[in-house]
Formats: sequence, structure tokens, C-alpha cells
Amino acid sequence: MTAVLTILEGCTPVIEWPAIVRDHGPIVWKTAYRLLGRHADAADCFQETFVSAMDVAAREPVENWPGLLQKLATSRALDQLRRRMREARHRTSDGPSDQMAASSPEPFQEIVANELGDRLRVALCELTAKEAAVFCLRWLSELSYEEIASELGISIGVVGVTLHRARARLQELLGAATGREEEQR
Repeated sequence: MTAVLTILEGCTPVIEWPAIVRDHGPIVWKTAYRLLGRHADAADCFQETFVSAMDVAAREPVENWPGLLQKLATSRALDQLRRRMREARHRTSDGPSDQMAASSPEPFQEIVANELGDRLRVALCELTAKEAAVFCLRWLSELSYEEIASELGISIGVVGVTLHRARARLQELLGAATGREEEQR
């Protein structure tokens, strides 16, 4: 019996992936979908997040699965947004958004919300990776400053400063996109 225990002590603990996906999949999906706004893109991001989590778990023990998965989902979603923006710049035609279906009782409000979401996604791509990650973890994933600091390996003060810079830059970018920059002068 002790020989078996000795052998098992040297083994890497078995990770129950189905349980991790079941328990933490909803927060990964919510994070990805909030950022990407498209079902297919969120599904890709969901898969990429768990593949990345498997890579991390193979290298080191994971103590905070929800935090790691939110961080990875945010990072993968921002990567997809940046790819989407690069591809959109290369296209010459501006087709209508695939989200403009008038299925809600108030289609105008849905269109405005979709347009604002699209503008925010574009603006997030203009931030540094650190600013975008901090902003998304705070306002989309609703993590505390302490949780963000722990996940990104930075101090709480750096979280505050980075969040302030991100918000200021987003205000500048979104103000320019809506014409408010002109009104303020």
C-alpha cells in the first residue's frame, strides 16, 4: 500500500475537465460573448480558453480556476476582436451587421445598443493589452481590484492607474466616434 502511495505522490493530480467546464463554463461563455457579441466567435473563444487552460495546467498547478479562465477568456476574446478589426480594415465593402435583426419589441433601441457595443469593441482594440484586460475584467467580468491584481500579477495601485487610463482613452475614442469631441471644444 505504501508503495502505491509513494508512486502516486510523484504523479500530477488528475484534473476533472468535465467538472471544470461544467462549473466554470458559464462565466467563460459570458465573458467571451460580452466582448465578442457573436455566438460563433464566442464559441471559438470558449474552446480556445479551455485549450489554453489545459496548457497552463500542464505547466503549473492552478489554484484559482475561475480567475484563470476569466483572464484567458478575456485575452482570447480581445485577440479575436483585434483579428476581426484587422480583417474589417482589409475589406472594401461595409456590409450590414449580422446582429441587426429586429426581433425585440423596440428595434431602434436594439440597433443603438448593438452599434454602441460595436464601437466599444473597436475602441477596446485600440487600448494596450494590459488596459483592455483590466477594463474587461473590471467592468465586464465584474472582478474587484484585488482579484484583478491577483490574476494579472500586478499591484492594486497599478490596477487603479491602468483602469483610469483605459477609461480616459475609451472616452476619447468613443467621444470621437460619436462626435462629442467636437461639441466639447
